[in-house]
Amino acid sequence: MSTLNPQPLWQPDPERIAQAQITRFQAWAAEHHGAPAQGGYAALHRWSVEELDTFWKAVTEWFDVRFSTPYARVLGDRTMPGAQWFPGATLNYAEHALRAAATRAGEPALLCVDETHEPRAVTWSELRRQVGSLAAELRALGVRPGDRVSGYLPNIPEAVVALLATAAVGGVWTSCAPDFGARSVLDRFQQVEPVVLFTVDGYRYGGKEHDRRETVAELRRELPTLRAVVHVPLLGTGAPEGAVEWAALTGADVDPEFEQVPFDHPLWVLYSSGTTGLPKPIVQSQGGILVEHLKQLGLHCDLGPGDRFFWYTSTGWMMWNFLVSGLLTGTTIVLYDGSPGHPDTGAQWRIAERTRATLYGTSAAYVMACRKAEVHPGRDHDLSAVRCVATTGSPLPPDGFRWLHDEVRDDLWIASVSGGTDVCSCFAGAVPTLPVHIGELQAPGLGTDLQSWDPSGKPLTDEVGELVVTNPMPSMPIYFWNDPDGSRYHDSYFDTYPGVWRHGDWITVTSRGSVVIHGRSDSTLNRQGVRMGSADIYEAVERLPEIRESLVIGIEQPDGGYWMPLFVHLAPGAVLDEALLNRVKRTIREQLSPRHVPDEIIAVPGIPHTLTGKRIEVPVKRLLQGTPLEKAVNPGSIDNLDLLRFYENLARERA
Repeated sequence: MSTLNPQPLWQPDPERIAQAQITRFQAWAAEHHGAPAQGGYAALHRWSVEELDTFWKAVTEWFDVRFSTPYARVLGDRTMPGAQWFPGATLNYAEHALRAAATRAGEPALLCVDETHEPRAVTWSELRRQVGSLAAELRALGVRPGDRVSGYLPNIPEAVVALLATAAVGGVWTSCAPDFGARSVLDRFQQVEPVVLFTVDGYRYGGKEHDRRETVAELRRELPTLRAVVHVPLLGTGAPEGAVEWAALTGADVDPEFEQVPFDHPLWVLYSSGTTGLPKPIVQSQGGILVEHLKQLGLHCDLGPGDRFFWYTSTGWMMWNFLVSGLLTGTTIVLYDGSPGHPDTGAQWRIAERTRATLYGTSAAYVMACRKAEVHPGRDHDLSAVRCVATTGSPLPPDGFRWLHDEVRDDLWIASVSGGTDVCSCFAGAVPTLPVHIGELQAPGLGTDLQSWDPSGKPLTDEVGELVVTNPMPSMPIYFWNDPDGSRYHDSYFDTYPGVWRHGDWITVTSRGSVVIHGRSDSTLNRQGVRMGSADIYEAVERLPEIRESLVIGIEQPDGGYWMPLFVHLAPGAVLDEALLNRVKRTIREQLSPRHVPDEIIAVPGIPHTLTGKRIEVPVKRLLQGTPLEKAVNPGSIDNLDLLRFYENLARERA
């Protein structure tokens, strides 16, 4: 595996390595906590997983985490699930997120951008004031620690203020983006029974206004636990009857009061995509998220007070929560509310230029779309401030690495990262002091004992295996909502290897310590006993200009055979004729292996995705196996239900 790309695409220069916060942290941790002073990142990582307690203690000291009552020890019970972090400690996430207001009152905490691409600043002092005012009003509405507060909001400053005010009072935040339909939102919010709902009257996307007032009325009817509804007039309409205007709650000049809560007090609820049932309500803690995000954003992403952090995301995706945590490191965060490709495919690069972003994060799919559309970011924009481009959502194909290197600039740190909503963080990805190899994530994260295992639980090197984490991480879920005996949580991650987190991804850990992600293991292709990753096939096929997107499924047949169709969504004007069929097969055979060549190639009207843009393999597999649509998939979790009917009809025809 690691012989593929012996030469790195990029290496940080000595000055960059010396200035990186992770380098300074290692020297300090060597002096104060016995970390290895030599051996670079590999030695630091080994120490961080072998001396887990000491490492996390060092993280809290380095970032000056303010415990209002001290902890008894770093890790109480370390079994998974159920590891107990910093028992006895109390703190508040929002207090840490607003700390920079004390020294940088007049500087921007938020840069807010819509489809006009004109950045608007919210200063640290203004953010702190609004959080203080809203937190006091939430308390007046009777919101108490543990109460759920929900947001049906786009990526706008009001969403950040509402999250921080909720955390300040010890409430539990949960959000959906306003492009989610009522059913999708209710599938999520009804499970957690919110007492307050923040809503917009609509949103702007792709140059159009989308009115959401009817959806909001339905949410109000179907959420009987609501005590208050707060109206944010994004499209300028008045508050509906019985709702409170946003301005009425955020006008006071009061200092925020921060409820000091236990380390494992719930901070927010995130949701799995919910393609095959109700979305799982994943609960993470104030303290766990605080220390994990300080480590991830401060050490791995190398963010600090001089930085500007832009990640294209919506409030329905964990990357939004991760983006907001940029405030913990004193970084200015960039909120973009709008279409990723409006008015043209290169839009996100323009925003990175206008906001002087130093770390710009996007999806691998967007990078590949820019490559196909022949966008030239480095030529057409001043991206001199951008030190790092990070990607997630799916593995960044080798061509994506080359394109960023060639088209943004050759001295660009490219960080392909992989984690999950389940931990609201990364298992592997960015390390500012390591080289970047094409198609590889730089390394596992500090404190994360990431391994690739075979079915019997034996660690593998340079071979494909299951992604497992063998020690607890502070941001692992404290529980799932409405899962009193913990069985749903246990079955999601710990049923394959007892006491070890199995994430459901195929990975290779290379002999040089980097990581390659091959796609989901729960939708495995297994032909003649050989397991294959679907991501490898997508990467090969989607290089062809005629193919916009693809989906590959492997289906065990009743007669013991195996059917592996490849569905292709063609680019405008392309035709799936004999020549293209042969080219697709030849491409797969030459770039992967004869075993990877599908049994059939079928042109389709489109590829279905989750609401956060991930292509869905398991529900399509179920449909093709004859499961009726209503049982194969939760309709509220899909971006285009009509597409699934195509696959359902195809299954019927085949039967």
